[in-house]
This record gives sequence, C-alpha cells and structure tokens, in this order.
Amino acid sequence: MTANPRSIEIEIEVPGTSEEVWQAIATGPGVSSWYVPHEIEEYEGGAAIASFGPEPEMQAHGTVAAWDPPRRLVIDSGEGGPGLAFEWLVEAKDGGTCVVRLVNSGFGDGDEWDAQYEAMAEGWKMFLTGLRLHLEYFAPKPASALLPMAMWPAGQVDSWSTLTGALGIPAEPAAGERITVTGDGAPELSGVVVQSTPHRLSLLIDAPAAGTGFIAAEGHGVQSAVSIWYYLYGDDREAIATRDDPRWRQWLEQVAPTM
Repeated sequence: MTANPRSIEIEIEVPGTSEEVWQAIATGPGVSSWYVPHEIEEYEGGAAIASFGPEPEMQAHGTVAAWDPPRRLVIDSGEGGPGLAFEWLVEAKDGGTCVVRLVNSGFGDGDEWDAQYEAMAEGWKMFLTGLRLHLEYFAPKPASALLPMAMWPAGQVDSWSTLTGALGIPAEPAAGERITVTGDGAPELSGVVVQSTPHRLSLLIDAPAAGTGFIAAEGHGVQSAVSIWYYLYGDDREAIATRDDPRWRQWLEQVAPTM
C-alpha cells in the first residue's frame, strides 16, 4: 500500500451476518451486484479485476493483499508502485447487522488526483447505499449490471437538468416517491427513490425487473459524467441487460446537450 496519507474513510451499517456481508464485498458475484463487474481470486496474493467498461484500458487490475474472512480484505492496485488500495473491514453488531468500513487510500497530489479524490468520495456514498439495498432486499442472489454512461459537454447543474427533463422525472424527488421514466425513446425504468441528493438518485427498481440502481450527473467544470446504472435480479436479468444496456447508451448520446 502506498505511503501517501490521504484516504477516504467511510462506513455504513447493513443487514446480514458477517458471512453474508463478506460474500457481498469479497467475491466477484457479490461485488458485481452493487458496484462494477469484478473477478476476485479468494486468497491472499490472488488477482482482482474491476471492469469499468469493455475496453482494455477500463480494466483495473489489483492484488488481494490481505484475506481474512469474514473480517478484513485489502485489494491493492499499486502492484508494487503508486496506486489505490481498498481496505474493507466488517464488524458484526447485535441485531443481525454489520458495520462495513472502507478505507480507500493511495491518492497522490495535484489537480487530477484532487478531482479523482472528490469524485470517489461522493461515488462511494452512492455505491455503499447500493450495497445496503442489495443485502436488505436481494442477497445472496446475484445481479446483472447495466452500466451506461456518457460524458456530456455541460456542467453538473445543466447536465442534471437536461437528464431529468429528458427522462421525464422530477429533478428533486423526495425519498419514498415513485418515479417512472417517460422520456421519448428511453428504455423502461421505474422504482422508488431511496435516497435523493443534488444531482443523484438511488433507487429500488420494480421495472423492467426487480433491482437497485442510481441516476447521477457527476463532475466539475464544463464536463459531466452522466450515469444510469442499475442491477437486476431474476431469471430474465441477463436478457434484459443485454437488450437495454446498448439502448441506454444510444439514448444518452441522443439527448446530450450540445456546445
């Protein structure tokens, strides 16, 4: 692990035994059900791969630097040099819950590192909400992920306004409110808002299948990353993901704001 002291430290209380929580954070099918597709060799020294897209440069390779089930996992992407490390700690609590603590370290200095630090600090809040929903409603069932994203030439505020307007959903719905996408040409999507913050919604989805997900516009300056990511369960999950993922990507390109 890198010696740079800057790190993200975040924790969340989730339902489940420590063994159930471990399956969700330390196995490929578990992590793939609330984050991005993962492959994890379940032993110290094993390989770990996180896939943020189909291109080779979107594959993040790491090593299982510590493996102590069901308490502690460390994945180090530095491979002997500078890089990010992810330490997961699981503490069982009374009442059938666990506290999951993440320490994401290895951030360097400079503007690019600053931007990455801020983006990941916000992103982890969103993904850990997804972890909680996965454990509360669906685990140990695996999910199929749809991860359409587009870079838009507009700031976060304008991108969020454009995105929610094109989807036909409120820009600031309340937690507990049910939303249904009605935008022209958009694939089917509806569910209940679990968490609503500026420029980001976390959802418990009921169509096109049961699942979890989020809608977000992230970024600083004159460009934003716009995401409609969700995780589906059930027998038809793979077929729906194969059908709708490319449709969402095309739709995001079609409704993108122009310079």
